[in-house]
Formats: sequence, structure tokens, C-alpha cells
Amino acid sequence: MSVIMTMWVKGDPEKLETFAAEKRDQIAAIAEAAKGHGCIAHRFYGHTEGGQMMVIDEWPDAESFNRFFEAEQERIGPVMEAAGVTMEPQVNFWRKLETHDEIG
Repeated sequence: MSVIMTMWVKGDPEKLETFAAEKRDQIAAIAEAAKGHGCIAHRFYGHTEGGQMMVIDEWPDAESFNRFFEAEQERIGPVMEAAGVTMEPQVNFWRKLETHDEIG
């Protein structure tokens, strides 16, 4: 069963969006590498009051994400730096619970 990976950091969502718009090829290369490591789904979110960002991904397993994240540090680092991230990302893995009340 796949896992959901959440990564939370303090940073500037607007700076991230600006970087992503200006460096589309660099962002696309990271996304392609993630797919090559098994990434099933990926989204960035910014806190409505700013200053925080979260990545929510779906991966086959935690190990697949960890291999990707380690292998792509040379490309991921500049993205984080451009977004003003100065802390280590807080990464968590979540498993789906069978609660029989799913929507969507």
C-alpha cells in the first residue's frame, strides 16, 4: 500500500511560485526525477497567511521518497534556498486508514 509523505518548512510561498515560474525547466527536471523514483502524486501548498509551505506526495513507500530526496539534493537545495527555507524539512509518512467514510 502506498504512503502519503508530508514535508513542512518555513519559507515564502510567493518566492517559491516566482522561482517555479522563472525556472520551469529546473522544476520539471525534479518532477521527472521524482516520477522515475516512483512518485504517484505531488503538490506544493502555501499557508494562507504566508511563511509556511507543505509538500504532499504519494509514494509507493517511504524508501522510494528517501532515495529520490537524497539523489536530488543538488537540484532541490536551490529551490528551497530561493524560497527562503532555512530549516531542515520536517518529513512524515502516513498510511491510509480504513474508516469507510472516504469522499472523492
